[in-house]
Amino acid sequence: MDNELWAKCWRDDEIPFHQVSVNRHLQHFWADLHLAHDDRIFVPMCGKSLDIVWLLEQGHSVLGVELSPVAVRAFFRENRIRPTREKHGAFTRWRGGKLDILCGDFFDLTAADLEDVACVYDRASLTALPEDVRVLYASHLRRMLPIASRMMLLTTEDEPDALPAIAEEVTRLYEAGFDITLTHVERILAEDIPGEVGNLVPMDEKVYFLTPKRRVT
Repeated sequence: MDNELWAKCWRDDEIPFHQVSVNRHLQHFWADLHLAHDDRIFVPMCGKSLDIVWLLEQGHSVLGVELSPVAVRAFFRENRIRPTREKHGAFTRWRGGKLDILCGDFFDLTAADLEDVACVYDRASLTALPEDVRVLYASHLRRMLPIASRMMLLTTEDEPDALPAIAEEVTRLYEAGFDITLTHVERILAEDIPGEVGNLVPMDEKVYFLTPKRRVT
């Protein structure tokens, strides 16, 4: 999904990808990352995800980035958080309590924006992008993150006949900077195209933990 289509989906309220509850894999596996309660978490392409609220409830501070001002405005309104707004580089920064959402293009993020991030929570941000853009996304994320940052990556993969394994694309995109662990695989029946009820296909929901590789000195 490119920027124009993403923005249009939010303007037209056509958001079948939005989850109306907190992701169960986040709730079940997050503690296994052994993060400090006050660690800062980065949520790319965050939309109005309720996962943000859950992360805040664990004591974390959260930094999101979201292209659509419609989504950002809806998040603060629906969760009854009164934000402040200010210009921040190429972004508009929305701030409320321990939450900052940068409204703008992910690719405008700088290393300074992410300098205090301890962990990335990516729920399908990677897989929402066109294949050619995923390479650029992963490369930009790796370059902007602090070297000690970890990641929880959630994907839904259409490989019904394959044995549970780390997806070749995940390896290709992230192995240069991270050790990749496939923490959980769950076979589900999901809509081939989100929002089109009745066309269900087998897919694998996967939970990956990415740990930064030690640098040889």
